Amino acid sequence: MTRPYSIDLRERAVALVEGGQSRHQVAKLFKVGVSSVIRWCARQRASGTCAAKPMGGRRRPILLTERDWLLARLSVAPDLTVRGLLSELGDRGVKVSYGALWTFLAAEGLTFKKNPVRRRARASRHRAKARPMEALSGTR
Repeated sequence: MTRPYSIDLRERAVALVEGGQSRHQVAKLFKVGVSSVIRWCARQRASGTCAAKPMGGRRRPILLTERDWLLARLSVAPDLTVRGLLSELGDRGVKVSYGALWTFLAAEGLTFKKNPVRRRARASRHRAKARPMEALSGTR
């Protein structure tokens, strides 16, 4: 991930613009984009500082307020699909993405694995070898 330009560079660029040089000249002098110098000057005028805004951080999960309802709903209908659960959340007025719901379920340790008894057809190399007919009929 890229880092913001240093506050020293930003302050020098803004000072030169305020001193009378054009934004294009300053951008060429410091080898930065013209739009960057324009944004730094606008930020200086608006907030009094040209420092970069904070980057990163963690977002609070959206579905924490619905946690109890979700867990209760899944205990009643454990075969409910993620899309079905997303639809029910929409009916409750909770607008959330598929990815956010999936992330919440993964954090809760809930997975939607298929029932191992009803496995899909596999390649023949995974099946047990066929027994000879003599072994099946009991004759030799």
